[in-house]
Amino acid sequence: MPQYPPIADHGMIGDLQTVALVASDGAVDWFCAPRFDSPSIFAALLDQERGGSFRIAADAPDVRVTQLYLPDTAVLVTRFLTAAGVGEVVDLMPLDSPETATDRHRMFRVMRVVRGSMSFTVDCSPRFDYGRATHTLKMAETGDSAVFTGPGVDLHLQSSAPLWTDNGTDVQGAVTLRAGETAAIVLTTCANDAEPPEPLTRAAAETAWASTVDFWHRWLRTSRYRGRWRQTVNRSAITLKLLTYAPTGAPVAAATAGLPEQIGGERNWDYRYTWIRDASLSLGALIDLGFTDEANAFRRWLGERLAAGATGSGRPLQIMYRVDGDPKLGEEVLDHLEGYRKSFPVRIGNGAADQLQLDIYGEAAFALTHSGGIAESGGFEGWQAIARVLDWLADNWDQPDEGIWETRGGRKNFTYSRLMSWVAFARGIRLAREYARPADLERWTATRDAIFLQVMERGWSEKHRAFVQHYDSDVLDSSLLLMPTVGFVAPKDPRWLATLDAMDRELVSDSLVYRYDPSASPDGLRGSEGTFTLCTFHYVQALARADRVGEARYAFEKMLTYANHVGLFAEEIGPTGEQLGNFPQAFTHLSLITAAMALDDALDKAEAREP
Repeated sequence: MPQYPPIADHGMIGDLQTVALVASDGAVDWFCAPRFDSPSIFAALLDQERGGSFRIAADAPDVRVTQLYLPDTAVLVTRFLTAAGVGEVVDLMPLDSPETATDRHRMFRVMRVVRGSMSFTVDCSPRFDYGRATHTLKMAETGDSAVFTGPGVDLHLQSSAPLWTDNGTDVQGAVTLRAGETAAIVLTTCANDAEPPEPLTRAAAETAWASTVDFWHRWLRTSRYRGRWRQTVNRSAITLKLLTYAPTGAPVAAATAGLPEQIGGERNWDYRYTWIRDASLSLGALIDLGFTDEANAFRRWLGERLAAGATGSGRPLQIMYRVDGDPKLGEEVLDHLEGYRKSFPVRIGNGAADQLQLDIYGEAAFALTHSGGIAESGGFEGWQAIARVLDWLADNWDQPDEGIWETRGGRKNFTYSRLMSWVAFARGIRLAREYARPADLERWTATRDAIFLQVMERGWSEKHRAFVQHYDSDVLDSSLLLMPTVGFVAPKDPRWLATLDAMDRELVSDSLVYRYDPSASPDGLRGSEGTFTLCTFHYVQALARADRVGEARYAFEKMLTYANHVGLFAEEIGPTGEQLGNFPQAFTHLSLITAAMALDDALDKAEAREP
């Protein structure tokens, strides 16, 4: 039976157009090119036999393996420790011109020995188009390079270690090194019949290393964060940056597709797209950290989506897009892949793209107006984009929708959707007044107030003494943890404190937070799921704002223990502490950043009050 590594047993490298996941055994078992959402070249995470992988590992018994990032970079080091020696594989993807979209991407894998001696083995077994396409292999007579040709993509493998093929499809290699010696392999993807890459030299590998380290160090110096969890926040910021498609400024929700929310279950989605919600909230975290270039790039992308409108729906926005703004995300099942640990079906594309989720207009307004935004720097056209959204929302806010969690159990009057519609009007009204912009303020104000009163009357359960998931229900929903963050209620409002207590009882388990109870609120899918890491960090924020600072800090510190060995988080945490769902998830890392900043602020205030 195939042995799958834990989802969390990976580091991530990337060049701001695509990423690769490297397991701690030295295997690249997820890589798509030329973009995040392109068909896979290595996808052993979804099928160990058919998916394809690229492994470099120590050839020795009783190997102990560790993995770490070079501090404050996306350079990943996998260390192999044996009695005979200590060796490393250093993985990186150079960032040559990340803002220019290209089919050409390079992955450097450098083997080196720091003590004693070590033999490394190489196995490069690509499987193009999610393992659906065949390829040809051409080996150089010199044994130092090979070219795999798949549909639309050539894969050039160059090596300073000897290479060969046993089957005419895959490439193997081996090298023995002593302390101080190195060998390098570079994998280059490009379009069919494109110019071949320059020859691999020691100087080229050293330049790739130096330029990549320098890029990340220079970028991270922009951060304004000086709080208590600096290294943790830095790693989350780098992760958000790695998951952003630099040519357009659009961040993807996660690096992967098809990884399960429940082992063996059907909740296996494709997250390699840009959600308006996730990206908009990420923008706020990046601005608060000082990364304004990234924020402004996303605002431009979002403005272009508003100008285009949602395909065929008459709405201002679709809930998600491809990184280049393409709204077509047709969902299909890859029947030939068994799925991670037989978690089937494996889906690519996302059928939720055409759902009605009214909350996205509140998050979009947040993105466009945060710290001035389009209202100040986007000129007249920028303000018109905001005004059009609010005018449309004034006509459409009061209807059932699919909600933030993209349930497939039918539309409902979700409280969170109303909450974020309120945010859209509250933000728009404030900015229209602050910057003296033309607006139908009378109508916007009346709509804002109507939403507020409706949530207070219909979103509140007197029986349950809590705000609830949707009207006419008693189901709790942790998306509402954002109610005090967005200013809808005060952090110590009696209704909010009662809601927080109810969530403590029903949704919180050892500080970990569930989204909602699927058995109480059927979502159209079989099975269950783990606790939702995003919601746990939102819970930390809510505790901190409610002056439950000790609880907040303890919950935050416990949550950090669930990070993987290099500080990355997937979407969920399972019953035994394993990470579940697509990995790493941007939404999780943005909520970690905002939780850290909120907790720092609360702790500073608490310490200032101490005698």
